[in-house]
Amino acid sequence: MTARILDGRAIAAGLRARLAERVAALPFRPGLRVVRVGEDPASGVYVRNKDKAAREAGFDSSTIHLPADTTEAALLATIAVLNADPAVDGILVQLPLPPQIRVEAAIAAVDPAKDVDGFHPLNAGRLAAGQPGLVPCTPRGVMHILAEAGVALAGARAVVLGRSQIVGRPMAQLLLAADCTVTIAHSRTRDLPAECRRAEILVAAVGRPAMVRGDWIAPGAVVVDVGINRGADGRLVGDVAFAEALPVAGAITPVPGGVGPMTIACLLENTLDAAIARRGAA
Repeated sequence: MTARILDGRAIAAGLRARLAERVAALPFRPGLRVVRVGEDPASGVYVRNKDKAAREAGFDSSTIHLPADTTEAALLATIAVLNADPAVDGILVQLPLPPQIRVEAAIAAVDPAKDVDGFHPLNAGRLAAGQPGLVPCTPRGVMHILAEAGVALAGARAVVLGRSQIVGRPMAQLLLAADCTVTIAHSRTRDLPAECRRAEILVAAVGRPAMVRGDWIAPGAVVVDVGINRGADGRLVGDVAFAEALPVAGAITPVPGGVGPMTIACLLENTLDAAIARRGAA
């Protein structure tokens, strides 16, 4: 048996095309502003990709690039201006931030109605309570992949490997809302390989290259690899040892080309949702 490859690029392209059709029918262009502080190279590439995807889908998108020595107060003032701007529907503060700026302060400063990253404590609380709100983009993208793959979620045993606020915890909440039986595993979990082998759906989001070996995976399991790591040879690799997992899993996302493209597509989806919620358009 060889696992079915879940092509995130194709799924993301389809989602972006559907979003573009919806945007074209609106009497306004949803406004997205990305705030970048400093010169982190990976952030630069990612922000350019976001801008390109947003503009191609018809969004009003631009980046505010602040110098690396920007103070926390200056960043919060910039966010306040965007909060008050009626043309702005979505605000994304690109991480990482320089050390003089507290990430939690920047996240909390964004208007929850414009928090298209889904990181604001109010949106995190809504997700935990099962209430409507803006959801972090990467977990939302994973749910799209599972839906497009036709994975039966209700009653399935799901293991989320990783407990970050950005992926692990919201991922578990979304799977729970879809009626999965969910376990969050992490670095302190006893017998981590055995815990992973219990999963019918395994989501790996730990940021450690090839941590999940082939013998950690139950035969036929659906494996979603959220990790994006750069190997010693410069190539991007995931948290799952792909070659080992391929003959064991029933379906698997590749790295690159799996979850990554979905994150940007779901950022646009969140921005459109925020715009419609704010402006009352159908």
